[in-house]
Amino acid sequence: MRVTLVTDAWAPQVNGVVRTLSTVMDIATARGHHVQVISPDRFRSLPMPGYGEIRLALTTRRTVARTIADFAPDAVHIATEGPLGWLARSLCTAHGVAFTTSFHTRFPDYVAARTGMSPALIWRIIKRFHQPAKSILVATPRLAEELAGHGLPHTRPWTRGVDLLQFSPARTPHSAFASLERPIALHVGRVAVEKNIEAFLAADWPGAKVIVGDGPARASLAARYPDALFLGALHGDALASAYAGADVLAFPSRTDTFGLVIIEALACGTPVAGYPVPGPLDILGADGLGRIGYGVSGALSGRPVGAVDEGLATAMHAALDADRDECAAFGARFSWDHACDQFLASLTDTEAPPEALAA
Repeated sequence: MRVTLVTDAWAPQVNGVVRTLSTVMDIATARGHHVQVISPDRFRSLPMPGYGEIRLALTTRRTVARTIADFAPDAVHIATEGPLGWLARSLCTAHGVAFTTSFHTRFPDYVAARTGMSPALIWRIIKRFHQPAKSILVATPRLAEELAGHGLPHTRPWTRGVDLLQFSPARTPHSAFASLERPIALHVGRVAVEKNIEAFLAADWPGAKVIVGDGPARASLAARYPDALFLGALHGDALASAYAGADVLAFPSRTDTFGLVIIEALACGTPVAGYPVPGPLDILGADGLGRIGYGVSGALSGRPVGAVDEGLATAMHAALDADRDECAAFGARFSWDHACDQFLASLTDTEAPPEALAA
């Protein structure tokens, strides 16, 4: 299959969306499929105001049309609601080309957190973007239900995976953890207001708190919470060693659609604490025993892998009682190969006549 992926999120951005897209495209390519990625790095771009690491592509509808038509794809997938996504959407709808989309980011909640604007206004824009899609790929059943409530019922499952060669309980703990007071609570992710990291930093905790990641809120949070250790962005072995060395991963976000860091931490044997919201609930379950479905199958052991609670500190303390072996076993259930299967299956009923885009 020849697949065109249109995305405003791509390297060098570091986030769960980029990791999901790049990993699945790499697997698809290794299976013999031909993948074209149309991303900001192909064009002149500007930094997004307030978020310099995100680049906004500067190009034209004609250029995007020619780029897609020259590749002659069998299917078009539009991953993001940014400038490139809107250009590709307008092309496909204008020429009757079937396409799929995916919902990765709760922009209505993010915009509300940053500006105070009503999420309802942004949801109207989101609905307009995704409504013409043949199907919308989503990571969890709760997310599918949420989109259906906003008039977007045509969803398909697209779960997430873990690189088990990278994330494993066999990893040696990060060297920075050697002198820290136990128990160590870790947060991994973009350091930005919508991630609700301050709830983690303010939570009552007897040991050390470590932040892995970078972003626009890092300097202000580091100044306000000098007792926390900010390690910046970590990748590869260093990131895996941070997961493996922590006693609990705290996931304070209330707006994420999934939380890739949750299953990476679990695969390293580290229990997870979060709020009872989509993401933590879809992975950990209300009882902390893990959830199956949307690509995760098999009997559960009945031993906890984490905890959720409206009091984040309560969840963090409860997660310390989780079984680390069970955490690792549960995290290992999330397969990138299965995620690739789901992605490719969603494309098989869409046929994109590429010559139409060049008209």
